[in-house]
Amino acid sequence: MVLFLLLTHPALSFQGASRGLLLWYQTVLPTLLPFMICSNVIVSLDGIRLLTAPMRPVLKGLFGLSDSGCYVLVSGLLCGYPMGAKTCSEFVEEKRISLPEGRFLLSVSNHPSPMFLLGYVASMADPSLPMARILLALYLPVLPIALISGKIYRFRGYPASAPIHRTVSSFDQSMMSSFEVMIKIGGYLMLFSILAELIGQIPFLSASSRAVLLGIVEITTGIQALSRVLTGLNQGMALCFVIAFGGLCGLFQTRSVLGHKGLSAGHYTAWKMLHGALSLGVFYILSSL
Repeated sequence: MVLFLLLTHPALSFQGASRGLLLWYQTVLPTLLPFMICSNVIVSLDGIRLLTAPMRPVLKGLFGLSDSGCYVLVSGLLCGYPMGAKTCSEFVEEKRISLPEGRFLLSVSNHPSPMFLLGYVASMADPSLPMARILLALYLPVLPIALISGKIYRFRGYPASAPIHRTVSSFDQSMMSSFEVMIKIGGYLMLFSILAELIGQIPFLSASSRAVLLGIVEITTGIQALSRVLTGLNQGMALCFVIAFGGLCGLFQTRSVLGHKGLSAGHYTAWKMLHGALSLGVFYILSSL
């Protein structure tokens, strides 16, 4: 079916692939790759405790995280998809964090970066929508999700006496590992941008339905479409859902970096759907107050 669509719509396929690769080259690569390389170097030099020192008391008090777990959560919040999932998987494999802590962190640590929200999303959204309200709607649901996933995965805090296993890699190894992940991300962006281009040509869909579907497939294209066809409260709720969910493209990117078999992409998808629904609800409540 996909091959048939590619053969019968070569111009759309070319346009979608070009847009996906351009998005990767102009936006994703320069924003995510430096963070990824620096993160790998920090981990290799065992600088986690130093870097997480300012946030450690709060994160340990709220979630009972280890030092390495604090780093996973912070990197996932600051660096954007799929950095949190990548770091989480690597730390479980290296036994820096336990499997229950890894499963718990996967449910709460993979989010859009503040730079993406304050830059790209803020430039596209309706000016009547306060960005503070969108940020609250996206990040407040982390607390109830953490409470639920902590009970499901029976994560009750990291034992202080447990050892932390350290691995050391060279700068070249850190950089090549980052390049490998970035190439995967570029491939998925290209493929899902082609799919988004084809969805944009479906004749029987309304403009709003098409925009929401585009957001579910790939968030950057979806955000553009939603900003054109929706306004006010409806736009805000739709934006919060698709950004928190991360899109199918984001799910496939995350799946590609989950190297440890104990971390389930299916569980992650369910958490992101819940996060999207909660973000939509929080935005509606905040707008109604």
